[in-house]
Amino acid sequence: MSHQNLPQVTIYTDGACTGNPGPGGFGVVLIYKNRRKELSRGFRQTTNNRMELMALIAGLEALREKCQVTLYTDSRYVADSINQGWAKRWQAQGWKRSKRERALNPDLWEQLLELLNGHQIEVKWLKAHAGIPENERADFLAVQAAKNGPLEIDQVYENQT
Repeated sequence: MSHQNLPQVTIYTDGACTGNPGPGGFGVVLIYKNRRKELSRGFRQTTNNRMELMALIAGLEALREKCQVTLYTDSRYVADSINQGWAKRWQAQGWKRSKRERALNPDLWEQLLELLNGHQIEVKWLKAHAGIPENERADFLAVQAAKNGPLEIDQVYENQT
């Protein structure tokens, strides 16, 4: 199937943390044709960057088949790490950013890179709180998940701190 024949999906993601680290959550808005799906989860102790990554993972895991995906994030960390090839380089270097500095969140990057390989993906950065309705909705879902729970345990984060 050529990528022009793939289902075209738009995903907006956001992560939020009250304190960093602290309670956190992510929100995802998936749009396919005239259908829409919203996802969110909250965690009792995590970081904002982990929530940003988990949002992308949750959005991509929700897809049932290979898709052409336009993925919007307001996280420079996520967008640049994917678009500039940094995450793939960290992976190739054994999750090191440099000889002395380890890459953060390798557990989530490992999952995300595998999911990205299963689709035709374009990752676009957008400015947070700029009035883009679907991004604002993803932010709202993330904040509500962090505040109202139920709050799950981010096992990897809590076990390493």
